[in-house]
Amino acid sequence: MLKNHSNLKIIWCCFSLAVCYLSGFSQNKEDYRYLVDSADLYIDTDSKKALSFLDSIPNPIEQNIKGKLADYYAIKSLIHDDYKEYSKMYQCNILALKYAEKEKNYKVAGQASLDLFTNIYFVKKDSSAYKYLVKAKEYFDLSNYPHGVLEVQQMYAYAKFMNRDFNGCNELILNHLSEYRSVKDDAYFYMFATYMLTVNYIFLGNFEEAHNYFKEFKTLKDNPTIAEYNYLSFEASIDISLAEQYFNRKQIDSTLYYLKNSTKLKVYMGEDAMKGYYDLYANFYKNSGDIDKSKAYIDSLMTFKDKIYKNTINASFQINESLLKTESELQSRDKKIFYNEILVTLLFLVLILLSVFYFIFYRKHKEKFTSYNKQSSNLSYLKSNNEQLTVKILGLEGYIRSLKKEVKLISTIEGLDKQREQIKNLYKNLHINSSTLLDKSESHLDLVNDLNVDFFKKIKEFYPQLNNSEVIICYYLFIDFKNKEIAVFLNSSVRAIESKRYRITKKINLEDSTLVQHLKDTFKPS
Repeated sequence: MLKNHSNLKIIWCCFSLAVCYLSGFSQNKEDYRYLVDSADLYIDTDSKKALSFLDSIPNPIEQNIKGKLADYYAIKSLIHDDYKEYSKMYQCNILALKYAEKEKNYKVAGQASLDLFTNIYFVKKDSSAYKYLVKAKEYFDLSNYPHGVLEVQQMYAYAKFMNRDFNGCNELILNHLSEYRSVKDDAYFYMFATYMLTVNYIFLGNFEEAHNYFKEFKTLKDNPTIAEYNYLSFEASIDISLAEQYFNRKQIDSTLYYLKNSTKLKVYMGEDAMKGYYDLYANFYKNSGDIDKSKAYIDSLMTFKDKIYKNTINASFQINESLLKTESELQSRDKKIFYNEILVTLLFLVLILLSVFYFIFYRKHKEKFTSYNKQSSNLSYLKSNNEQLTVKILGLEGYIRSLKKEVKLISTIEGLDKQREQIKNLYKNLHINSSTLLDKSESHLDLVNDLNVDFFKKIKEFYPQLNNSEVIICYYLFIDFKNKEIAVFLNSSVRAIESKRYRITKKINLEDSTLVQHLKDTFKPS
């Protein structure tokens, strides 16, 4: 025993050393999370610089910036948005949401959900994207982000805006416009609201209201809480919308004015605005009779569309390459840490094997002990029943001898009437004494079938609520006795037997079959 204890102690010491070694190995790794914070500082002003900080983080990313993965992918999605790499942006938002849930970074989870709604609903035209708006609200509520509700409200309005439900969009915005205006620490809400109202009224033909909200929009130009890129992108879109509507009204001077304004902001235009820009210029010069310039803008439009298509394809390939690269890096990392983990794994295996060995040894001996006890119990039961049956048989033999003597005495009586009277008395005594003899034991279980151990043990295990009298009636039914036969044998009435059968049925909650059939099915010999 001392030797075994010593071995276990040595194993435990090795295990502890291995854990300490691995802990030290993990603590010595450099923390690169500060690079994520640095990228966040520049994301609104210099996407390239923000990206340079993120690219400085060595692989594997998942190990080097634990706890900051959600922020990392959220910033990357904004960078891809700046470069109009929408496939990559979608992939980063998926990863941002995944890690935000793990890290309980609910604000990032809410923002990623909003971006995923935008990407799925407006790019794929899939209404199932609304589940992300529901998720966004839940995450913002968990994060205690004070403007989370406004973010979700504006996205519902933006969905109507993109579906050209201008009146529906205006209704949602105007109901909360004062709330958007009151957010002083982030004027983006009010800017976005006035942008949508301006464009809505342009396409509704209400130029007076459109210009009123355009003026409100322009008051936010130098607001320090708004990124310049966002403001100029929206302004370019408004100029394109005004130029389009003036062109439809044949107001050429106003069309050209807003087209020239939009040209100054061309670098800030989104895809839809850029398509509208080229298309409008092509139609403008076609209407003016300058076919060459019109064709030039049509060619530019086709080139732009082709570029978008190629970017989308390239982005898809890059995503796949990135996933393959990540998988390769993970495999490489697994090989490096394999040798650090193998010692701990082996020690755990040794402990498990020892535990399994002890469990098997203990269980095997327990089964033997249980089997021995069961056999001993059965033998004792059979021995006791055999002794009781022997006593009862001897009692019956004596009773039969006494009957023979009494019959012999009756045969010696002279007179037929006296003999008949004695025979009647003998019959009465026979009926009473036989029942009395049977009742000398506490129950009929021993007399009916003392050797049927299984039936009586099983029925007591299954239905401990039955008393001995009810058990013996079940046995009689099991061996095909009728109510009348049971009544005679138990010196009882048929009605009493029927009543007991009814009580037995209730006690064992029997509903779907008869009592006899249930006993046959349940206690048939194995």
